[in-house]
Amino acid sequence: MAITVVALNGSPRPKGNTYHSLKTVLDTLEEEGITSELLQLGSKKYSGCKACFKCAEIKNRRCAKNDDEMNFIIEHVLAADGILIGSPVYFSNVTTEVKAFIDRCGMVAKMNDDMLKGKAGAAVISVRRAGATFAYSAVNFFFGISQMIIPCSSYWNLGIGMMPGDVEKDAEGVETFKTLGRNMAYLLKQIHPPANN
Repeated sequence: MAITVVALNGSPRPKGNTYHSLKTVLDTLEEEGITSELLQLGSKKYSGCKACFKCAEIKNRRCAKNDDEMNFIIEHVLAADGILIGSPVYFSNVTTEVKAFIDRCGMVAKMNDDMLKGKAGAAVISVRRAGATFAYSAVNFFFGISQMIIPCSSYWNLGIGMMPGDVEKDAEGVETFKTLGRNMAYLLKQIHPPANN
């Protein structure tokens, strides 16, 4: 059975620096034999969690408020073995869409027996100058409380660039993302070893 990773692009720019950063990690995962898909999260009209607790009553692993494909995203996250959440840095934190996903998917997960437990998860951050570690931490806090396993790299998972594509000129950032891809592939193969024939 194939090992899969889903990447969520939290940038409103579908082909901006966050996309290029995620693509570097995904390309490395593909080289390691991991199947991946990239879903656009940014620019969607997601609202935050309303604390209605319907997900606790119904327990169907879905958010009761189905706006602009949130449950579609949650279903893909549940089906995957690993998750990448990519975000640019907006005023020293993740985008609104990433935060809405964290709050809503996080609530559904907690109310449905920690349904993300044991999955691998990594943050991928693109930034113009500063604030990246706050965004990086916000994503990792979500993974931590969800009892997920966080693969690391040789540096915090961030790339520096302003205009779309500039992040590819950040040699250290590119190498950090490639190392993350290799480390995530290694971790996933330990969690899901191939069946003996």
